[in-house]
Amino acid sequence: MTQNNEKTIFQQPMWVTIFALTAATAWGWAYPLIKIGFSEYGITPDMTGSKMLFAGIRFCLSGLIVLAIARATRRNFKPKSSKAWYYITAYAMLNTTIHYACFYIGLSHSAGARAAILNSLGVFMLVLLACLFFKSDRFTGKKLLGCAIGFIGILALNIGSGSSGDFTFMGDGMIILNALCSAFAGLMTRGLGNRIDVFVGTGYSLALGGILLVIPGIASGGSLPNITATGIVVLMLLVGISSLGFTLYNKLISCNPVGKVAIFNSLIPVVGAVTSCLCLGEPFYWKYILAAALATTGIYIINRPTRKG
Repeated sequence: MTQNNEKTIFQQPMWVTIFALTAATAWGWAYPLIKIGFSEYGITPDMTGSKMLFAGIRFCLSGLIVLAIARATRRNFKPKSSKAWYYITAYAMLNTTIHYACFYIGLSHSAGARAAILNSLGVFMLVLLACLFFKSDRFTGKKLLGCAIGFIGILALNIGSGSSGDFTFMGDGMIILNALCSAFAGLMTRGLGNRIDVFVGTGYSLALGGILLVIPGIASGGSLPNITATGIVVLMLLVGISSLGFTLYNKLISCNPVGKVAIFNSLIPVVGAVTSCLCLGEPFYWKYILAAALATTGIYIINRPTRKG
């Protein structure tokens, strides 16, 4: 009884749409904000330690905020078993530490719009993997078609020549690794909810994952060379994006079929591409429109309700 009351609002179609759209839109804005943050703090592409430090501070603060809200709303902080901490630690490393180490490194070596679309690879991976692990996500022909169209969208990024079409490991390669981490972490989110309150688990994973980014960042000589008012504002916006995005998305994933929520992540590359071009003055190539359209179409096909009768 209690479980149904707790999850009701996160399973109602209208609220699922509102919450998922909010998370996806917020994450899309992270692309240009991270690049602006790098510029404001004087972090150059070769300063890997500083990128990890910047990311670690962001996620550690986000986690602490989520935990503070969880405490204020009287959430249950006690794990359901002593072994749950092993799972929470592994989840934190995959969902935050490794995931965003790859993301920050990759984003600094790639155009924000290109990285935003390439990152949508994680959505298709999550949909396919969910079919293997969860009974609520069955593999169907339309899912195969949707994934095929989505992958064509990813390949569309390499149409043409020049810097916008060249594949690099430190740029595109890292973004792809980040997308894979995101997909596997999405699977683990279901398990997180079975071991501890999802909001509390999200806070722990962000805070712990952030610390595991800060430590190697400092150890490798990372620092924030310049601290400006704009840089602080940007960092706080990124902290807010993480707190809001992960809290909503993790809760939705924990109590809905993965595909039902994943469809909304098609907005992330679109928002990321548009905001990168608007905020950073990056050139908007026609292939970004094609790739975004194909990725969005693929995700829509995968999650389109089957009509009966």
